[in-house]
Amino acid sequence: MQGNPEFMQQAIELAIENVTLGRGGPFGAVIVRRGEVIATGVNEVTATNDPTAHAEVVAIRKACRALEDFSLPECAIYTSCEPCPMCLGAIYWARMDKMYYSATAAQAAAAGFDDAFLYEEMKKSPEERKLSGERLLADRSDETFEAWRRFLSRVQY
Repeated sequence: MQGNPEFMQQAIELAIENVTLGRGGPFGAVIVRRGEVIATGVNEVTATNDPTAHAEVVAIRKACRALEDFSLPECAIYTSCEPCPMCLGAIYWARMDKMYYSATAAQAAAAGFDDAFLYEEMKKSPEERKLSGERLLADRSDETFEAWRRFLSRVQY
């Protein structure tokens, strides 16, 4: 799957328009399948008070609704900037075939959007992270997975 500069240009223009109109951060995303735009997204974090409303996540949600599926095979995402850890995880979970980006994480950091902290935190054990994690009810921890294994109508993902 070869990248198409026109789709990247669209992602960049969406990001610029988002800033110009005062709607949110300088990020845009376009999801394409078989040469057709399926969905677009812009950063809506401040507009919606939703810290997960990054351009890539917004576009993935729209694409999944449009295709009525939680998986996006045969799709590529064009993002105006290298995705943060959350967005990269969402792109993987959506099972897209390809990701294209324009600006780098270093460029985002220079503009005040630094994801390096998150990458470093993910390398640490839950107990060592700034937002510490503590395990509770370990003796009941497998009950949810047992229920899942027993549920015959489950949809694997």
